[in-house]
Amino acid sequence: MKHRLLIILLALLPLAASAEAQSGPTGFQSPSKNIACQVFTGDKQTMLRCDISAMAKEPRRRADCDLAWGDAFEMAANGTAAPICHGDTVMDPALPVLAYGETWQRGGFTCRSEQTGVTCSNTAQHGFMLSRAEQKVF
Repeated sequence: MKHRLLIILLALLPLAASAEAQSGPTGFQSPSKNIACQVFTGDKQTMLRCDISAMAKEPRRRADCDLAWGDAFEMAANGTAAPICHGDTVMDPALPVLAYGETWQRGGFTCRSEQTGVTCSNTAQHGFMLSRAEQKVF
């Protein structure tokens, strides 16, 4: 009986580890740790959000935003990209590092890490480029 219980527990261990891994954040951070991106799946659509910590020039806050502005960008898998007004962050030191020259793909998004910054696009070819020097939406 003891051995049977042990075998069952050992058989379930990979399933528990897999469920735990899937419940954590899905994303990456740049090697400099200045940019972090995460994918979020909601009721109706999947979203990619990327935040940048340090920028050469602070963007001017929009009048209708009482929170942080210009350091977080978001897009749906098939929609346009835009900066967002936010009071939180996706920066997480536990995110894996996406090495320079590497590409990350999830949920209809493709991001490329370069020494000059991170560029992300979706299936509609909309996206953004984030770096210390500039932040652009395309």
